[in-house]
Amino acid sequence: MNVVFKLLGAGLSFGAGFVGTKLVDLLWEKITGEAAPKSKDGLESTLRSALVFALISGAVSTTIQVLANRTTQQAIERFTKTRDIT
Repeated sequence: MNVVFKLLGAGLSFGAGFVGTKLVDLLWEKITGEAAPKSKDGLESTLRSALVFALISGAVSTTIQVLANRTTQQAIERFTKTRDIT
């Protein structure tokens, strides 16, 4: 059953990461009025905006990953406790 929880955790992390990325992109566009700087843009985006976007995006991604891992670990612990009781 641990494998199932790990797969669910990976799926949760992937889904949350996707939603987080889209949210950061949307907020960036709303706040700055410009599209998020991506590698496709080439030299059109400034180095400063690219660095700020990378810092924000990295912080959100790391936070999502930590929360997903903690949630998965808590679910595994709860499942093993209830399985041991019954």
